[in-house]
Amino acid sequence: MKYIDEFQDPELARRLLDDIHATATRPWALMEVCGGQTHTIIRHGIDQLLPDNVELIHGPGCPVCVTPLEVIDKALEIAARPDVIFCSFGDMLRVPGTGRDLFRVRSEGGDVRVVYSPLDALKIARQNPDREVVFFGIGFETTAPPNAMTVYQARRHRIPNFSLLVSHVRVPPAIEAIMTSPSCRVQAFLAAGHVCSVMGMDEYPALAERFRVPIVVTGFEPLDLLEGIRRTVRQLERGEHTVDNAYPRAVRAGGNPAARAMLDDVFEVTDRAWRGIGTIPDSGWRLSARYRDFDAEHRFSVENIATREPAACRSGEVLQGLIKPHECEAFGTTCTPRTPLGATMVSSEGACAAYYLYRRLGVTPTKLEASPVA
Repeated sequence: MKYIDEFQDPELARRLLDDIHATATRPWALMEVCGGQTHTIIRHGIDQLLPDNVELIHGPGCPVCVTPLEVIDKALEIAARPDVIFCSFGDMLRVPGTGRDLFRVRSEGGDVRVVYSPLDALKIARQNPDREVVFFGIGFETTAPPNAMTVYQARRHRIPNFSLLVSHVRVPPAIEAIMTSPSCRVQAFLAAGHVCSVMGMDEYPALAERFRVPIVVTGFEPLDLLEGIRRTVRQLERGEHTVDNAYPRAVRAGGNPAARAMLDDVFEVTDRAWRGIGTIPDSGWRLSARYRDFDAEHRFSVENIATREPAACRSGEVLQGLIKPHECEAFGTTCTPRTPLGATMVSSEGACAAYYLYRRLGVTPTKLEASPVA
Protein backbone atom coordinates (compact mmCIF):
# COMPACT_ATOMS: atom_id res chain seq x y z
CA MET A 1 0.00 0.00 0.00
CA LYS A 2 2.87 2.39 0.76
CA TYR A 3 4.11 2.02 -2.80
CA ILE A 4 0.72 2.92 -4.26
CA ASP A 5 0.20 5.75 -1.75
CA GLU A 6 3.44 7.32 -2.95
CA PHE A 7 1.89 7.75 -6.39
CA GLN A 8 -1.13 9.53 -4.90
CA ASP A 9 0.76 11.99 -2.68
CA PRO A 10 -1.11 15.36 -2.68
CA GLU A 11 2.02 17.43 -2.03
CA LEU A 12 3.90 15.87 -4.94
CA ALA A 13 0.79 16.30 -7.10
CA ARG A 14 0.69 19.99 -6.25
CA ARG A 15 4.33 20.44 -7.24
CA LEU A 16 3.71 18.76 -10.59
CA LEU A 17 0.61 20.88 -11.15
CA ASP A 18 2.53 24.05 -10.30
CA ASP A 19 5.15 23.09 -12.88
CA ILE A 20 2.49 22.42 -15.53
CA HIS A 21 0.79 25.78 -14.79
CA ALA A 22 4.13 27.59 -15.01
CA THR A 23 5.11 25.84 -18.25
CA ALA A 24 1.90 26.01 -20.32
CA THR A 25 1.72 29.33 -22.18
CA ARG A 26 -0.43 28.28 -25.14
CA PRO A 27 -3.50 26.09 -25.70
CA TRP A 28 -2.65 22.38 -25.94
CA ALA A 29 -4.83 19.33 -26.53
CA LEU A 30 -3.50 15.99 -25.25
CA MET A 31 -5.16 12.60 -25.78
CA GLU A 32 -4.85 9.84 -23.22
CA VAL A 33 -5.18 6.58 -25.13
CA CYS A 34 -6.17 4.24 -22.29
CA GLY A 35 -9.60 3.99 -20.65
CA GLY A 36 -7.94 3.15 -17.34
CA GLN A 37 -6.11 6.46 -17.52
CA THR A 38 -9.41 8.21 -18.30
CA HIS A 39 -10.97 6.80 -15.12
CA THR A 40 -8.01 7.97 -13.01
CA ILE A 41 -8.23 11.44 -14.58
CA ILE A 42 -11.96 11.80 -13.93
CA ARG A 43 -11.96 10.14 -10.51
CA HIS A 44 -9.25 12.44 -9.16
CA GLY A 45 -10.33 15.56 -11.04
CA ILE A 46 -6.98 15.88 -12.78
CA ASP A 47 -8.49 17.50 -15.87
CA GLN A 48 -10.11 20.17 -13.68
CA LEU A 49 -6.85 20.95 -11.87
CA LEU A 50 -4.89 21.59 -15.05
CA PRO A 51 -4.53 25.06 -16.56
CA ASP A 52 -7.47 26.18 -18.65
CA ASN A 53 -5.29 26.02 -21.77
CA VAL A 54 -4.40 22.33 -21.31
CA GLU A 55 -7.21 20.02 -22.42
CA LEU A 56 -7.33 16.25 -22.06
CA ILE A 57 -9.17 14.43 -24.86
CA HIS A 58 -10.41 10.94 -24.07
CA GLY A 59 -9.33 8.51 -26.78
CA PRO A 60 -10.54 5.09 -27.98
CA GLY A 61 -8.62 3.23 -25.27
CA CYS A 62 -11.42 1.08 -23.90
CA PRO A 63 -11.17 -2.41 -25.46
CA VAL A 64 -14.77 -3.32 -24.63
CA CYS A 65 -16.02 -0.06 -26.13
CA VAL A 66 -14.27 -0.43 -29.49
CA THR A 67 -15.34 -4.05 -30.05
CA PRO A 68 -17.56 -3.70 -33.15
CA LEU A 69 -21.26 -4.35 -32.95
CA GLU A 70 -21.00 -7.07 -35.60
CA VAL A 71 -18.61 -9.06 -33.39
CA ILE A 72 -20.90 -8.58 -30.37
CA ASP A 73 -23.82 -9.90 -32.41
CA LYS A 74 -21.75 -12.87 -33.59
CA ALA A 75 -20.91 -13.61 -29.95
CA LEU A 76 -24.61 -13.48 -29.06
CA GLU A 77 -25.53 -15.90 -31.83
CA ILE A 78 -22.77 -18.36 -30.93
CA ALA A 79 -23.59 -18.14 -27.20
CA ALA A 80 -27.24 -18.99 -27.86
CA ARG A 81 -26.42 -22.34 -29.47
CA PRO A 82 -27.33 -25.34 -27.26
CA ASP A 83 -24.02 -27.16 -27.84
CA VAL A 84 -21.90 -24.16 -26.79
CA ILE A 85 -20.45 -23.03 -23.46
CA PHE A 86 -19.61 -19.38 -24.02
CA CYS A 87 -16.96 -17.92 -21.70
CA SER A 88 -16.14 -14.25 -21.23
CA PHE A 89 -14.81 -11.72 -18.80
CA GLY A 90 -17.65 -10.14 -16.84
CA ASP A 91 -17.45 -6.69 -18.44
CA MET A 92 -18.68 -8.05 -21.77
CA LEU A 93 -21.97 -9.46 -20.48
CA ARG A 94 -23.86 -6.17 -20.44
CA VAL A 95 -22.42 -4.71 -23.64
CA PRO A 96 -25.46 -4.14 -25.86
CA GLY A 97 -25.66 -5.85 -29.21
CA THR A 98 -28.53 -5.45 -31.61
CA GLY A 99 -31.49 -5.91 -29.30
CA ARG A 100 -29.91 -7.96 -26.49
CA ASP A 101 -26.74 -8.73 -24.54
CA LEU A 102 -25.04 -11.82 -23.12
CA PHE A 103 -27.03 -11.53 -19.89
CA ARG A 104 -30.21 -11.81 -21.95
CA VAL A 105 -28.82 -14.83 -23.80
CA ARG A 106 -28.06 -16.47 -20.45
CA SER A 107 -31.54 -15.71 -19.12
CA GLU A 108 -32.96 -17.36 -22.24
CA GLY A 109 -31.07 -20.58 -21.55
CA GLY A 110 -27.66 -20.00 -23.10
CA ASP A 111 -24.71 -21.42 -21.17
CA VAL A 112 -22.78 -18.17 -20.66
CA ARG A 113 -20.06 -18.23 -18.00
CA VAL A 114 -17.88 -15.53 -16.48
CA VAL A 115 -14.22 -16.56 -16.19
CA TYR A 116 -11.19 -14.73 -14.85
CA SER A 117 -8.64 -16.10 -17.31
CA PRO A 118 -8.81 -17.64 -20.80
CA LEU A 119 -7.10 -20.66 -19.24
CA ASP A 120 -10.25 -21.13 -17.14
CA ALA A 121 -12.16 -21.56 -20.40
CA LEU A 122 -9.61 -24.11 -21.59
CA LYS A 123 -10.11 -26.04 -18.35
CA ILE A 124 -13.87 -26.02 -18.95
CA ALA A 125 -13.25 -27.42 -22.44
CA ARG A 126 -11.23 -30.27 -20.97
CA GLN A 127 -14.02 -31.00 -18.49
CA ASN A 128 -16.75 -30.94 -21.17
CA PRO A 129 -15.37 -32.79 -24.22
CA ASP A 130 -18.88 -33.18 -25.67
CA ARG A 131 -19.51 -29.39 -25.74
CA GLU A 132 -17.97 -26.60 -27.80
CA VAL A 133 -16.30 -24.05 -25.50
CA VAL A 134 -15.71 -20.54 -26.85
CA PHE A 135 -13.75 -17.76 -25.17
CA PHE A 136 -14.46 -14.17 -26.18
CA GLY A 137 -10.97 -12.75 -26.79
CA ILE A 138 -11.05 -8.96 -26.95
CA GLY A 139 -8.69 -6.17 -26.04
CA PHE A 140 -5.50 -4.36 -26.88
CA GLU A 141 -1.95 -5.66 -26.79
CA THR A 142 -2.25 -6.24 -23.04
CA THR A 143 -4.80 -9.08 -23.16
CA ALA A 144 -3.61 -10.62 -26.42
CA PRO A 145 -0.63 -12.61 -25.00
CA PRO A 146 -2.67 -14.74 -22.52
CA ASN A 147 -5.25 -15.39 -25.21
CA ALA A 148 -2.49 -16.42 -27.61
CA MET A 149 -1.01 -18.70 -24.95
CA THR A 150 -4.39 -20.36 -24.42
CA VAL A 151 -4.76 -21.18 -28.11
CA TYR A 152 -1.16 -22.42 -28.15
CA GLN A 153 -1.96 -24.73 -25.23
CA ALA A 154 -5.19 -25.96 -26.87
CA ARG A 155 -3.24 -26.98 -29.97
CA ARG A 156 -0.36 -28.46 -28.00
CA HIS A 157 -2.63 -30.57 -25.75
CA ARG A 158 -5.07 -31.45 -28.53
CA ILE A 159 -8.23 -29.90 -27.09
CA PRO A 160 -10.32 -29.67 -30.26
CA ASN A 161 -13.53 -28.39 -28.66
CA PHE A 162 -11.97 -25.06 -27.64
CA SER A 163 -12.05 -21.96 -29.84
CA LEU A 164 -11.44 -18.23 -29.57
CA LEU A 165 -13.71 -15.48 -30.88
CA VAL A 166 -11.08 -12.86 -31.66
CA SER A 167 -11.47 -9.10 -31.63
CA HIS A 168 -8.02 -7.82 -30.72
CA VAL A 169 -6.92 -4.31 -31.68
CA ARG A 170 -3.58 -2.50 -31.80
CA VAL A 171 -2.84 1.01 -30.55
CA PRO A 172 -0.28 2.45 -33.07
CA PRO A 173 -2.59 2.17 -36.12
CA ALA A 174 -5.33 3.86 -34.08
CA ILE A 175 -3.01 6.79 -33.38
CA GLU A 176 -2.33 7.05 -37.11
CA ALA A 177 -6.08 6.98 -37.86
CA ILE A 178 -6.73 9.72 -35.30
CA MET A 179 -3.99 11.94 -36.69
CA THR A 180 -5.13 11.55 -40.30
CA SER A 181 -8.77 12.36 -39.49
CA PRO A 182 -9.94 15.74 -40.88
CA SER A 183 -11.49 16.53 -37.49
CA CYS A 184 -8.31 15.81 -35.50
CA ARG A 185 -7.18 18.43 -33.00
CA VAL A 186 -4.86 16.20 -30.94
CA GLN A 187 -1.39 17.67 -30.46
CA ALA A 188 0.18 14.98 -28.25
CA PHE A 189 -0.48 11.53 -26.80
CA LEU A 190 -0.21 9.94 -23.38
CA ALA A 191 0.54 6.37 -24.43
CA ALA A 192 -0.74 3.43 -22.38
CA GLY A 193 1.98 2.02 -20.15
CA HIS A 194 0.58 -1.51 -19.98
CA VAL A 195 0.49 -1.78 -23.78
CA CYS A 196 4.10 -0.65 -23.98
CA SER A 197 5.11 -3.07 -21.21
CA VAL A 198 4.17 -5.84 -23.66
CA MET A 199 5.06 -4.35 -27.03
CA GLY A 200 7.77 -1.87 -26.18
CA MET A 201 8.03 1.48 -27.96
CA ASP A 202 9.39 0.47 -31.36
CA GLU A 203 6.36 1.64 -33.36
CA TYR A 204 6.03 5.09 -31.78
CA PRO A 205 9.07 7.08 -32.97
CA ALA A 206 7.92 6.94 -36.61
CA LEU A 207 4.47 8.21 -35.59
CA ALA A 208 5.94 11.01 -33.47
CA GLU A 209 8.17 12.09 -36.34
CA ARG A 210 5.57 11.78 -39.09
CA PHE A 211 2.86 13.74 -37.27
CA ARG A 212 5.22 15.90 -35.20
CA VAL A 213 3.49 15.00 -31.93
CA PRO A 214 5.06 14.12 -28.57
CA ILE A 215 4.21 10.62 -27.35
CA VAL A 216 4.83 10.09 -23.64
CA VAL A 217 4.40 6.59 -22.20
CA THR A 218 2.46 7.04 -18.99
CA GLY A 219 1.24 4.96 -16.05
CA PHE A 220 -2.11 4.91 -14.29
CA GLU A 221 -1.77 6.48 -10.85
CA PRO A 222 -2.42 10.23 -10.39
CA LEU A 223 1.27 11.13 -10.16
CA ASP A 224 2.02 8.97 -13.20
CA LEU A 225 -0.45 10.94 -15.24
CA LEU A 226 0.63 14.33 -13.93
CA GLU A 227 4.26 13.51 -14.71
CA GLY A 228 3.25 12.36 -18.20
CA ILE A 229 1.29 15.56 -18.74
CA ARG A 230 4.20 17.65 -17.42
CA ARG A 231 6.68 16.04 -19.80
CA THR A 232 4.23 16.36 -22.71
CA VAL A 233 3.56 20.06 -22.12
CA ARG A 234 7.30 20.73 -21.87
CA GLN A 235 7.85 19.11 -25.25
CA LEU A 236 4.99 21.05 -26.82
CA GLU A 237 6.26 24.36 -25.48
CA ARG A 238 9.74 23.61 -26.84
CA GLY A 239 8.47 22.48 -30.23
CA GLU A 240 9.75 18.93 -29.69
CA HIS A 241 8.12 15.68 -30.79
CA THR A 242 9.89 12.69 -29.32
CA VAL A 243 8.88 9.45 -27.59
CA ASP A 244 9.50 9.66 -23.85
CA ASN A 245 9.15 6.85 -21.30
CA ALA A 246 7.63 8.28 -18.11
CA TYR A 247 6.79 4.79 -16.82
CA PRO A 248 10.23 3.13 -16.55
CA ARG A 249 9.28 0.99 -13.56
CA ALA A 250 7.13 -1.13 -15.91
CA VAL A 251 8.15 -0.35 -19.50
CA ARG A 252 11.33 -1.36 -21.29
CA ALA A 253 12.19 -0.23 -24.81
CA GLY A 254 11.77 -3.72 -26.25
CA GLY A 255 8.74 -4.67 -24.20
CA ASN A 256 8.32 -8.31 -23.19
CA PRO A 257 10.20 -10.52 -25.68
CA ALA A 258 8.45 -13.75 -24.62
CA ALA A 259 4.99 -12.21 -25.00
CA ARG A 260 5.88 -10.72 -28.36
CA ALA A 261 7.18 -14.08 -29.59
CA MET A 262 3.93 -15.75 -28.58
CA LEU A 263 1.90 -13.10 -30.41
CA ASP A 264 4.01 -13.50 -33.55
CA ASP A 265 3.43 -17.26 -33.48
CA VAL A 266 -0.30 -17.36 -32.83
CA PHE A 267 -1.62 -14.17 -34.45
CA GLU A 268 -1.19 -12.27 -37.67
CA VAL A 269 -1.94 -8.61 -38.31
CA THR A 270 -5.21 -7.81 -40.08
CA ASP A 271 -7.57 -4.91 -40.75
CA ARG A 272 -10.02 -4.49 -37.89
CA ALA A 273 -13.28 -2.59 -37.45
CA TRP A 274 -13.57 -0.36 -34.37
CA ARG A 275 -17.00 0.37 -32.98
CA GLY A 276 -17.99 3.95 -33.62
CA ILE A 277 -14.89 4.60 -35.74
CA GLY A 278 -14.82 2.18 -38.67
CA THR A 279 -12.19 -0.07 -40.17
CA ILE A 280 -8.55 0.83 -39.50
CA PRO A 281 -5.97 -0.94 -41.68
CA ASP A 282 -3.57 -3.31 -39.89
CA SER A 283 -5.11 -2.39 -36.55
CA GLY A 284 -5.97 -5.86 -35.29
CA TRP A 285 -4.97 -9.46 -34.97
CA ARG A 286 -6.53 -12.69 -36.11
CA LEU A 287 -5.40 -16.26 -35.61
CA SER A 288 -2.66 -17.26 -38.04
CA ALA A 289 -3.16 -20.09 -40.52
CA ARG A 290 -1.42 -22.52 -38.17
CA TYR A 291 -4.12 -21.95 -35.52
CA ARG A 292 -7.10 -21.25 -37.78
CA ASP A 293 -8.93 -24.38 -36.58
CA PHE A 294 -9.33 -22.66 -33.21
CA ASP A 295 -11.01 -19.58 -34.70
CA ALA A 296 -14.65 -19.52 -33.48
CA GLU A 297 -15.72 -17.18 -36.26
CA HIS A 298 -14.39 -19.67 -38.81
CA ARG A 299 -15.65 -22.73 -36.93
CA PHE A 300 -19.24 -21.54 -36.50
CA SER A 301 -19.54 -19.78 -39.87
CA VAL A 302 -21.58 -16.93 -38.42
CA GLU A 303 -22.82 -15.03 -41.45
CA ASN A 304 -25.48 -12.50 -42.47
CA ILE A 305 -25.36 -10.52 -39.23
CA ALA A 306 -27.63 -7.48 -39.44
CA THR A 307 -26.45 -4.89 -36.93
CA ARG A 308 -28.28 -1.79 -35.74
CA GLU A 309 -26.75 0.92 -33.56
CA PRO A 310 -29.16 3.00 -31.42
CA ALA A 311 -29.75 6.29 -33.21
CA ALA A 312 -29.47 8.30 -29.99
CA CYS A 313 -26.08 6.89 -29.03
CA ARG A 314 -23.07 9.12 -29.75
CA SER A 315 -20.45 6.80 -28.30
CA GLY A 316 -18.57 6.85 -31.61
CA GLU A 317 -17.97 10.58 -31.21
CA VAL A 318 -16.90 10.01 -27.60
CA LEU A 319 -14.41 7.35 -28.70
CA GLN A 320 -12.94 9.70 -31.31
CA GLY A 321 -12.59 12.47 -28.74
CA LEU A 322 -14.99 14.73 -30.63
CA ILE A 323 -17.33 15.24 -27.67
CA LYS A 324 -17.23 14.71 -23.93
CA PRO A 325 -19.73 12.12 -22.60
CA HIS A 326 -22.05 14.65 -20.96
CA GLU A 327 -22.44 16.45 -24.31
CA CYS A 328 -24.47 13.49 -25.60
CA GLU A 329 -28.19 14.16 -25.22
CA ALA A 330 -28.85 10.60 -24.02
CA PHE A 331 -26.16 10.67 -21.32
CA GLY A 332 -27.60 10.15 -17.84
CA THR A 333 -31.19 10.12 -19.13
CA THR A 334 -32.06 7.35 -21.57
CA CYS A 335 -28.49 6.02 -21.31
CA THR A 336 -27.33 4.95 -17.85
CA PRO A 337 -25.34 1.98 -16.53
CA ARG A 338 -28.65 0.18 -15.98
CA THR A 339 -30.01 1.07 -19.41
CA PRO A 340 -26.93 1.51 -21.61
CA LEU A 341 -27.17 2.47 -25.25
CA GLY A 342 -23.48 1.93 -25.92
CA ALA A 343 -20.47 0.09 -24.53
CA THR A 344 -18.87 3.32 -23.27
CA MET A 345 -21.54 3.44 -20.53
CA VAL A 346 -21.07 -0.23 -19.56
CA SER A 347 -17.36 -0.93 -19.57
CA SER A 348 -15.24 -0.39 -16.48
CA GLU A 349 -12.90 1.61 -18.75
CA GLY A 350 -15.57 3.49 -20.71
CA ALA A 351 -15.46 7.30 -20.67
CA CYS A 352 -19.24 7.58 -20.28
CA ALA A 353 -19.14 5.21 -17.30
CA ALA A 354 -16.38 7.32 -15.73
CA TYR A 355 -18.36 10.54 -16.14
CA TYR A 356 -21.50 8.92 -14.73
CA LEU A 357 -19.74 7.17 -11.85
CA TYR A 358 -17.88 10.29 -10.74
CA ARG A 359 -20.87 12.57 -11.27
CA ARG A 360 -19.69 14.58 -14.26
CA LEU A 361 -23.26 15.03 -15.36
CA GLY A 362 -23.09 18.29 -17.24
CA VAL A 363 -21.83 21.45 -15.57
CA THR A 364 -18.05 21.46 -15.18
CA PRO A 365 -17.01 22.69 -11.72
CA THR A 366 -14.66 25.62 -11.43
CA LYS A 367 -11.03 24.97 -10.63
CA LEU A 368 -11.64 25.81 -6.96
CA GLU A 369 -14.51 23.32 -6.78
CA ALA A 370 -12.58 20.53 -8.45
CA SER A 371 -12.03 17.35 -6.48
CA PRO A 372 -8.59 16.81 -4.91
CA VAL A 373 -6.04 14.52 -6.47
CA ALA A 374 -5.82 12.25 -3.45
